[in-house]
Amino acid sequence: MRSSLTPLGPTVSRDRIIDTFPKWYKPDASLQLKEHFNEQVSAACQRRNTGTVGLKLSKVVVVGDLYVGKTSLIHRFCKNVFDRDYKATIGVDFEIERFEIAGIPFSLQIWDTAGQEKFKCIASAYYRGAQVIITTFDLSDVQTLEHTRWLEDALRENEVGSCFIFLVGTKKDLLSGAACEQAEAEAVHLANEMQAEYWSVSAKTGENVKAFFSRVAALAFEQSVLQELEKRNSTQLQVGDGDLIRIEGSSPETQESERPFSLGCC
Repeated sequence: MRSSLTPLGPTVSRDRIIDTFPKWYKPDASLQLKEHFNEQVSAACQRRNTGTVGLKLSKVVVVGDLYVGKTSLIHRFCKNVFDRDYKATIGVDFEIERFEIAGIPFSLQIWDTAGQEKFKCIASAYYRGAQVIITTFDLSDVQTLEHTRWLEDALRENEVGSCFIFLVGTKKDLLSGAACEQAEAEAVHLANEMQAEYWSVSAKTGENVKAFFSRVAALAFEQSVLQELEKRNSTQLQVGDGDLIRIEGSSPETQESERPFSLGCC
């Protein structure tokens, strides 16, 4: 199926158009140091032959303790607003953000989960099927960095190795100089142990927020296209694995003279 079909909805804003692969925050905090899209992905995008990628939603789940700034981070990116007096999320909420990546439409469904223990059983149901898990902590409160149970819960609901994992330090505006460097160093160390990519952001000032979500979208998009190509290739192989056709009742001599006939495409 060709992706020339464009999903219904508003026009993608200019700052949601991604033509080049977004860079990481810090080299030592990234698992993907490449600077370009996968060659197969680029070729598929040029041919506009990315299957159903442009018609699906890629699920992103944001987890973390209460008051670390999950909702503020999402609202800064999706609505470009910052509210000092936001109310704690009850259960779950989500936003849908549309992109155009390498000429192909692509959408993120960003889930905001409650950071309160009493909503844990509700939120866990929404972790399933996540392509990206973002676990957040407050850079100015080191204790929130140690609370990784939210990530463990989210990973438990998904297949091993199926999700991109990000560790995000929020409220970067509250720290500066040596204090910020120390907090980031500890976070990068933990991110490496978690096999996660690390970012520092500020929902108040907007620092790194757009760059971070562009990075998330690009990685999710590339993985989605690769999965689509793999699925297509697998289907073609299954169809093309034809065996020798035997004519019932034919003699061994006749069968020996028969040539293999493939049911696949050339």
